Amino acid sequence: MSKENIVLKAFEIAKERYAALGVDVDAALASLQKLSISLHCWQTDDVVGFETAGNQGGSGIQATGNYPGRARNVGEVKADIEEVITHLGGTHRFNLHAIYGEFGGKAVDRDQILPEHFTGWMQWAKEKGLKIDFNSSSFGHAKSGDLTLANPDKGIRDFWIEHTKRSRAISEAIGKFQNDPCIMNLWVHDGSKDLTVNRYKYRQILEQSLDEIFATEYKNMKDCIESKLFGIALESYTVGSHDFYLGYGAKKQKIVTLDTGHFHLTESVADKISSLLLFTPEIMLHVSRPVRWDSDHVVTLNEDTIELAREIVRADALDRVHVGLDFFDASINRIGAYVVGVRATQKAFLQAFLEPLATLREYEGNGQYFERLALLEEAKSLPWAAVWDYFCLKNNVEVGEDFIPAIQKYERDVTSKR
Repeated sequence: MSKENIVLKAFEIAKERYAALGVDVDAALASLQKLSISLHCWQTDDVVGFETAGNQGGSGIQATGNYPGRARNVGEVKADIEEVITHLGGTHRFNLHAIYGEFGGKAVDRDQILPEHFTGWMQWAKEKGLKIDFNSSSFGHAKSGDLTLANPDKGIRDFWIEHTKRSRAISEAIGKFQNDPCIMNLWVHDGSKDLTVNRYKYRQILEQSLDEIFATEYKNMKDCIESKLFGIALESYTVGSHDFYLGYGAKKQKIVTLDTGHFHLTESVADKISSLLLFTPEIMLHVSRPVRWDSDHVVTLNEDTIELAREIVRADALDRVHVGLDFFDASINRIGAYVVGVRATQKAFLQAFLEPLATLREYEGNGQYFERLALLEEAKSLPWAAVWDYFCLKNNVEVGEDFIPAIQKYERDVTSKR
């Protein structure tokens, strides 16, 4: 029997099994097809970017590893992403940082970036069927230091305010071009290596900077603000903590970004979904896999990712939650890292779409807690993998591990020659 026939046969059996529990597999597949995941550009080149002056690194962010084949220019990033999407079902987005502009070999400082530096990206994304999201870049610059938007030095603070304002204007231009809102994420590393006696002061300055940045209203972009537990070499204090941005987001009705690596490891990010949705308009997710700390390992199908997807589906919030990835592992094949991470995220959502939710809620409503627990446990071993294989087959992408040799070939033919 051919692999295709095996997949089809297993799918029909799985469909019957789910139907017996009241689960509409076709509806689950349709939901997965519509799930658009934002692929982060920085896995291709280890968050280096293409400024002529060069990313100086640091500022609470760094990639670990030195696997051969890092993208060295915009053309190589585009080629790598084009390879990645050949292994993915569905239609996705692409998430750019400001340091990835096409500057034409000229030195363009970050307070001078313009929409024209991203025109090539917009056209490329349109040709590839991708939508673009955007990020301001506060790290890896001579003026980054420990503090940017929260810096008491007006000259440094104004430099980063101008950079972020321009990033918003670029996002607006992108959103208008692609006729779909560009989501712009704002994250700054601001913090302190050691003890500080000015926590309130720095947060007050950050609030004032944000107010100035967000003073201009746009129609074709959406703002989101991202917290962090700590940055590398800034371990004692983070100005933009979760509490800070949660309060600011609720007060100003901004989207709050939840990075799954930016919390204590025992803290459930999934549990935050239903609370945030009551007080903020939407949620942006940066999905990664923290190992011991915010290590940004490649996403895998672990319990944290599955539970995150379940909470979004249970809240019926797919139209209010944007899913992006945020890992950068330079110790393995970078193309493979993307494919593993995106497919793992899709699998988590598929499991969520296939959950026998109506029955579980009926049990809970009736106080049948043993039955609820039993079905939750049995649902873990339902034949979701057969549905996943069918999704891949239907999308004309590799079933199972068949993408491995294709990525090995790309490494032999392309990335190994860089």
